[in-house]
Amino acid sequence: MSRFDRPFRFVTEHNLVVLLLMLLVTGGVVAGISQLETQSQMNGSSAVGDTEVAQKLDYIRANYGTNDSESNATTVSPAPVYVRSDDNALSKAALLDSLSFQQRALDNESVAAALGDREPFGVSNLVAARLAGSSDASLADQVAALESASASEVERAVEATLTEGASAVALLPRDYGPGTATAESRRMLFRFESADAGDTAAERRTAATAALYEATQDRSGPEYFTLGEHAVAESNANYSQQMIELILPVALLAILGVLAFSYRDLVDVIVGFTGVVLSVLWMFGILGWMGIPAGFTLIIGPVLIVGLSVDYGLHVFMRYREERGEADDIREPMARGLSSVAVALGLVTLTAAVGFMSNVTNEFALIRDLSVGITLGVVSTFVVSLTLVPALKVTADRLLERVGLDRRKQPLGETRLLEPFLGSGVRIAKRAAPVVIVLALVAGSAGAVAWTDLDRQSVQQNQDDIADWKQDLPGPLGWETSEFDSLADYVDDNYRAADEDARSRSQVLLEGDVTSPAALAAVETVHDRAGEERAVFQRSGSVPLRSPLSVMESVAAGDDEFGATLAEADTDGDGVPDRNVAGVYDALYAAAPEQASRVVERTDGEYRSLRVVVPIAGSATIAEQADAMGAVAGDVSADGVDAIAVGTGTLNEAELSQTTDSILTTLLVALAAVGVLLTLVYRVATGSATLGAVTAVPIVLVTALVVGAMYLLAIPLTLLTSLLLSLVIGLGIDYNIHVSDRFAQELERGQTVTGALRTAVTGTGGALLGSTLTSVGAFSALLLHPHPQITSFGALVVVALSLSFVVAVFVLPSLLLVWADYGSVDAVRSESAAHGGGDGAGLTGRLPGLSGRSLPFSPGAGARPHRRPARPLRRLRGRF
Repeated sequence: MSRFDRPFRFVTEHNLVVLLLMLLVTGGVVAGISQLETQSQMNGSSAVGDTEVAQKLDYIRANYGTNDSESNATTVSPAPVYVRSDDNALSKAALLDSLSFQQRALDNESVAAALGDREPFGVSNLVAARLAGSSDASLADQVAALESASASEVERAVEATLTEGASAVALLPRDYGPGTATAESRRMLFRFESADAGDTAAERRTAATAALYEATQDRSGPEYFTLGEHAVAESNANYSQQMIELILPVALLAILGVLAFSYRDLVDVIVGFTGVVLSVLWMFGILGWMGIPAGFTLIIGPVLIVGLSVDYGLHVFMRYREERGEADDIREPMARGLSSVAVALGLVTLTAAVGFMSNVTNEFALIRDLSVGITLGVVSTFVVSLTLVPALKVTADRLLERVGLDRRKQPLGETRLLEPFLGSGVRIAKRAAPVVIVLALVAGSAGAVAWTDLDRQSVQQNQDDIADWKQDLPGPLGWETSEFDSLADYVDDNYRAADEDARSRSQVLLEGDVTSPAALAAVETVHDRAGEERAVFQRSGSVPLRSPLSVMESVAAGDDEFGATLAEADTDGDGVPDRNVAGVYDALYAAAPEQASRVVERTDGEYRSLRVVVPIAGSATIAEQADAMGAVAGDVSADGVDAIAVGTGTLNEAELSQTTDSILTTLLVALAAVGVLLTLVYRVATGSATLGAVTAVPIVLVTALVVGAMYLLAIPLTLLTSLLLSLVIGLGIDYNIHVSDRFAQELERGQTVTGALRTAVTGTGGALLGSTLTSVGAFSALLLHPHPQITSFGALVVVALSLSFVVAVFVLPSLLLVWADYGSVDAVRSESAAHGGGDGAGLTGRLPGLSGRSLPFSPGAGARPHRRPARPLRRLRGRF
């Protein structure tokens, strides 16, 4: 017995002591969850600033400032309340109802305290004040004036108030025609203190917005609603509840159902599931104690660790079942089983950690935290699966056998239905191994080529309605549409943000010879092209953008001297100066320096760049913003002038491209590291470095096939799916190491190559099948989710796990068979013999005509041979 066997004999012989110690350790580890930080540093990336777009954004901030509002930062931030009517939101009755709403809101102490001496601001107030004949009319006077006016008088007042260019038009939807008295909706603003004004102001604002939200819930007639933090919180609560009611039960049922199929024993299902839960808790507890933010680990961590923990548990349990003969007690077969799978599980843990930890060099802090979190989860799973789970299994089986229950169970892979299926990979390999390998390599090459054609998006945003079939599921399984989502979509489609600083906008930076007429002609091109893009916000058919031309027009309207300069420089009367451009800039700075500095950069008396601020529609996705602004800037073709779009969309697109390159580098480095590691370990352990290299090949193949599947299933390459690609290495290595290690064990025991392969894919392959079905079932539940980012995540993991199983059971046997024909089977067996190897170590090579379990002894018909303790990778074990 080697030193590596002793810990497992201690686990099985002193199972109660191990249980007690591990439960105490678990209590201490899990206590760290209370210290867990759930947020990662989303923008903690050293990559920010490396892309050209990011550098231009820094340039704009340095030379134009970051505040695009008409005044400096203020401590007031408006909270909008929207009013929507089936008839006319500008009718006398609707306007009176809004004044009544305001009065009720002002009666609330929280609202009054947050408003201070500021009055609510809305169309109803402006129209009523006009009717009252005073802009300072109190709310009571406004109500009286509106009540005493006739419907026609109110209509005329509305038309006079909402004229073209009036600031009040911003309170109406984008399709409202100025000067008319009809609108579907409008909004009023409660100008509360900004949350940035201090903790006390933030508390007052929160209480006031909560009161407004409550006040909108019980209104009849015109519909009132808000979209602030409280509406968002209620929507998120409903969303989480639906997640719990729909996704979680389906995932748990899938896990338990497949575990029941794999174990066919209630006790084993409970023991195995206990190990799954404890592995996840250990991961988060260690993260908490180490002070590592969870971030994405909260989402991705549990599902990945659940899959890995189920896999580890199945290997432990199925090998125990294989090792236990008719005359065996419980402890000895469990010790032999643990000894047999320990090194394979250790290698899986080590190589998975290499695959995950390859991301610690990533530029994004969020990805680095995720790689550390998942690695800790893998290590936790390894420890729990080889200590607490087998100790609990031994304890439960001993108690049950004392009351007369036989705990001997058949391994999954040896059942009548599954053994032929799993063994087909060996039968195919015997007949056409080279063909299988060539076809696999061709498919993998095609998948790798698909990398360049993958759809790339920074994030997937939910643009479509929830599919009808997801809503039509019976009972609590049906996904309910959110009223908040429909209201938010309506506002995004029809309004800009009420708070100027919160509005979505992009920019076009023009550099080069900006004092040439061609530069201002390029600005005009931006004006015209922006109006053609749906992602750009428009009001009444025009784009309210800010540019050197729009500022010149605005200043000229109020400054005759500048107006004369502008007219003199515009020889063709089209509003665009075509001579003396530098002189126009000088005059603009003299007339309105603050406005000029927002659109024309002047440094040390030299004009260096121009800026156009383009408003973005609230409903536009990041991808749509990037496409639209790229098209706007791309249409600029002026000699000596370069244009680049700088905004959320283009910035995310540039960083995605950089992240993609980073992920590709990470994948290649991780694959190389895993290949080298396996080659070295197998050389030291079995005497055959080539066996390690063969084990690493399927990992590369699976990664390439996953890329090809992404292309075929139209799964875009996003930050999340890029992460998962790097995790494929950690998932795929598991399956192949188990099959390869079992193959080496059976060779050491003296089996033929074919027999060793058959034992590996039926014995170990059965555990792999159970693990695959469990994980696929759990992740398939995510396909019910309405958000495309979540469904892409679920689909990608399902594809990765399924392909890993297929390659391990149906492709790897062909690779191992070819390796045996041209490789170092003798080296493996001689390495075993040199260290007191397995039975029949003198049998070398593949004996023609023999198949199945060609053991070096011949048990009687129907008898199950007693298995000696397997010695996989013996030399490595002896060095632990």
